[in-house]
Amino acid sequence: MLAVDTNVLVRLVTNDEPTQARRALAAMERNPVFIAKTVLLELEWVLRYSYDLQRDVILRTLRGLLGLATVQVEDFANVTRALPMYEAGMDFADALHLVSCSPAERFGTFDSGLVRAAKRHDVVRVISL
Repeated sequence: MLAVDTNVLVRLVTNDEPTQARRALAAMERNPVFIAKTVLLELEWVLRYSYDLQRDVILRTLRGLLGLATVQVEDFANVTRALPMYEAGMDFADALHLVSCSPAERFGTFDSGLVRAAKRHDVVRVISL
């Protein structure tokens, strides 16, 4: 199994460096691939800030990666739980934080927007500190 870095996925998704994109594709075709959830988190950030991609494009990209038969994603169940929250407008990092913080009973934050957004989802109780 080959674990890949964010830059490998960025090259694959954007094809902005065609030589590296071909190498990334070849590596992913030759090996079962492991993607850490921190890599997915960074991928979303890079695609949003560096490539100015829209949420729906990023969401399709993430779901596409998760759906590949040769890809294993760390904490797959929670990552897939975070995607609908992201689709509904929550920041991807916040969504991952909330779905990943069990066995905690509450999640404390200074972000009042997160407190409001979390109420729309069946996750840990989010409180303002």
